[in-house]
Amino acid sequence: MIFAGQTALVTGASRGIGAATAKALAAAGAHVVMTARTTKELEAVEEAIFAAGGSATIAPVDLAEPDGIARLATAIGQRWDKLDMLVINAALLPQLSSVTDIDQKAWNKAMTVNVLATQALLANFHQLLRASPDGRVVGLTTTVAASPRAFWGAYGSTKAAFEVLLDCYAQEVANLSKIRVAIVNPGATRTAMRARAYPGEDPASVKPPEVVADRIVALMGESFLTGHRETVNPNR
Repeated sequence: MIFAGQTALVTGASRGIGAATAKALAAAGAHVVMTARTTKELEAVEEAIFAAGGSATIAPVDLAEPDGIARLATAIGQRWDKLDMLVINAALLPQLSSVTDIDQKAWNKAMTVNVLATQALLANFHQLLRASPDGRVVGLTTTVAASPRAFWGAYGSTKAAFEVLLDCYAQEVANLSKIRVAIVNPGATRTAMRARAYPGEDPASVKPPEVVADRIVALMGESFLTGHRETVNPNR
């Protein structure tokens, strides 16, 4: 129970990597606050955590909703005096298309969730992270953020901006607080988003989200330097 007495917030925690990470952090002793849009799916993850002897709280929030993150931060701040871990996992994947055919409406929504919400999370939870003796932020990225690929322009551009925000934040807090920031590329993982992007792929050919979750939990327990980057199982 290495994270006993610590509080973690996981976004996009209703399924996939987010749900697996929430369960793994709870198994390691953290109280996990889980947020996503769908209450029913969050409740299912919460029940699984309770059944395993863990501790969790659900907080249904649409990250694209104006002031949703600010309300979430206020609610968490009223109950806890610090936030030890923030896992920024929630993301939207617009339909794959050429740059000239990008659906502006879908791209704008992805920009809101993948980029604007990231800034809002960092801004609203900064003080709670500073209050922790070991505040840690882990953001989940994608290969196409740093290695552009045809037809992935809409999604890749949002995640590239996501990485820049996290990198800048990492540098800004480096000498002013104990907050540490890491960017993790999960690589090919068996998720609903992956299935939409690669409909013909055999799900069994890629790793399950639990592999990524276990690595995130292990990283949280390590003395990584702020600005750390890694890819989970890069050879798979």
